[in-house]
Amino acid sequence: MSSPEKTVVFIIDDDARMRAATQRLLKTVGLHSESFATPQDFLHHKLPDVPSCLVLDVRLPGISGLDLQRKLKEIGVRIPIIFITGHADIPMSVKAMKSGAVEFLTKPFRDQDLVDAIQQALQRDAEERQQQTEIAELKERYAKLTAREREVMGLIVSGMLTKQIAATLGTSEITVTVHRGQVMHKMQANSPAELGRIAEKLKLPTTS
Repeated sequence: MSSPEKTVVFIIDDDARMRAATQRLLKTVGLHSESFATPQDFLHHKLPDVPSCLVLDVRLPGISGLDLQRKLKEIGVRIPIIFITGHADIPMSVKAMKSGAVEFLTKPFRDQDLVDAIQQALQRDAEERQQQTEIAELKERYAKLTAREREVMGLIVSGMLTKQIAATLGTSEITVTVHRGQVMHKMQANSPAELGRIAEKLKLPTTS
């Protein structure tokens, strides 16, 4: 779990008392939060590059919570959402969860249920950010490979031995060995198996 001071919980609720109460609650467990009365205010806010989540009221004037969820997805903002509502609505909760919401809490809910959902959401976002950083680093390494090295990497990942790669490419085993060493070095892989896992993370097409 990321340290609390490096996370932020966003709250959108048109009820000022509810916003204040939620912020007080989060402060007691050491979580930093920012609140907004409308989705529009939130959309105009520059999001910090730290693990975060959104506590979102379903029924809001103008843009509803579900509309905002859809809007965020459209503009490419990936943030875990915890919906809260004063009206139990099964179809609505199912729709929200199917669209990726972490939790759907119906008022009145226990403070601990909200805190637990927020901790889960922050953990999810931290893990996703870590994965995105890892993928970005792997893409940088892959971009440094020459066209031939990428070809050799694809054949290594497919399970071919140096001799087979040389025959496939119509080159010498010594040349393939050099390319193979460059691939392993640039991709920072210690074994063909590790190189295969990297290829999977990068979703590279498999060489048959």
